[in-house]
Amino acid sequence: MSENITETVIGALVIAAAAFFLFFAAGSIGTRTHDDGYQIHAEFRDVGGIIRGTDVRLAGVKIGTVSDLSLDMETYFADVTLAIDEGVSIPVDSAVEITMDGLLGGNHVQIIPGAEFEYLEHGDAIEDAQGAVSLTTLLIRAFSGEK
Repeated sequence: MSENITETVIGALVIAAAAFFLFFAAGSIGTRTHDDGYQIHAEFRDVGGIIRGTDVRLAGVKIGTVSDLSLDMETYFADVTLAIDEGVSIPVDSAVEITMDGLLGGNHVQIIPGAEFEYLEHGDAIEDAQGAVSLTTLLIRAFSGEK
């Protein structure tokens, strides 16, 4: 009889721990809204793996997130809205690219700062945008001698 009570208590503790971790994970996903920042836009030919909530980084440091993605029906480019933290000034001649976190990792948006002393403001667009590069495409080019 004491075995059943012990198993029941241990089972209840396991379920409680699992519920706690699920609650914690659900609460921490997407909680940062960047309401205290500003939004800028960039157009990409290919967004390869970028979704809402993807990190925006500058020099490897997270400075914002992707807040929206849409398709421009005139140019057939992806219009990406980036929510940037308040206090981070991005020069108007900056570039943006989609880069991989690692060989098997996901992608993020990397901002490469320019040298101007004029900065992007809410609603402005980064003109120099390079889309995602497929690992498969790179391997095919490497082994076929194509440039």
